[in-house]
Order: sequence, then structure tokens, then C-alpha cells
Amino acid sequence: MIGIFGGTFDPIHYGHLRAALEVKEIFNLTQVRLIPSAQPPHRVQPIASAAMRLHLLKLGISDQPSFVADDRELKRAGRSYMIDTLHSLRQDFPTQSLLLFMGSDAFNTLATWYCWQDLFTYAHIVVLTRPGFVSQTLDDFFMARLTTESQELKEQQAGRLFFQSVTQLDISASAIRQLIAAGKDPGFLLPDKVLTTIKQNKLYQ
Repeated sequence: MIGIFGGTFDPIHYGHLRAALEVKEIFNLTQVRLIPSAQPPHRVQPIASAAMRLHLLKLGISDQPSFVADDRELKRAGRSYMIDTLHSLRQDFPTQSLLLFMGSDAFNTLATWYCWQDLFTYAHIVVLTRPGFVSQTLDDFFMARLTTESQELKEQQAGRLFFQSVTQLDISASAIRQLIAAGKDPGFLLPDKVLTTIKQNKLYQ
């Protein structure tokens, strides 16, 4: 099984990395692909360049051989729609189960995504939640795909909805950027290699 994390990664931080590590072990994933968005349709445009965000991401995961910095969205023109990304990944991994991970906030707005129902054609959707999380009432579309059996994610290549509790560190890229802009030290919120490169390149100031 292959895990998929999308985001701007502006910059990559321990909140991203801790969640990716936990799901890798929980689901026994072959690899976790972290995919920086070039032009995210649902959020403000990234501050750092695409090349720099990819560079920071590679630094942040350099000690995790099963983590892959996937630049397919950065190579694709136009807005970074997840449906296009999953279609591309399915072509690359035709026999693998694909698990698209997202937080509960993103899941709550999923119905606003481009061709969102078709995401299930290419991947399972795994919603990462805090311990004790209670989901909102799901409509018939989601209920038909909901499973509480993780084994189904392995047995089928796509099409299921699963909720998984993980440790969610209260770290955000925007807060890190604000600290740097204010001249404060964001140490211990992101990997040292990433922070060193940010300082060297005077990013987010």
C-alpha cells in the first residue's frame, strides 16, 4: 500500500512528518509520497518557490528512506487538482492500494473539491483525526464507502473511507512563517536541516 500526502509544505514541519510516520507504521505502507502543490485551488498560494519547497521537503525527509518527495504537481501546468494527481499515480502503480490522507478539516470541505466523488475511483480516503474525534453525520455517498476494517484497504485498491486517530501536533506552517517574520526562533517545530536552509536563504522574512 502507498500513502499519499498533499499540501503546500511551505515549509515542511514536524506536524506533517509525525503524521506520515504514524500512518506508515499503522498501515504498514510500502512508501509515503509527499506531494507539494504548485497552485492549490483551496488555499492561498505558497510563499516560497516550488523549487525551494521541494528542496526543503527533501531535506526534511532525508532520513526516512520510505518517504518520497513527489514533484508531479510541480511539473504539471495549471491548478493542482488532486483528481489529476491520483489518476497519474494510478497509472504509475496500477496494482497497489493507494491511501489518500487528509485531516478532518479538509474532509469537511471535500464536497467543494474538483471532481471529488471520482477520488474514490483511484484511492481510498483516510481521514486523520484526533483521539476522541466524533465525525459529523455522513451522507449516503460516504456511508456506502465507510469501513472500520483496515484490512479492506489492503484487499481493495480504492473506494473506501476510513477514519484513523493519530497524534496531531499543534504545528502549522503559517505559524512558523509568522515566527520567522517576527524575528523569533521556530526551533523544534521543524527539522534542523530545513530551518538552517530557511535561514541561509532568508525565507519568510
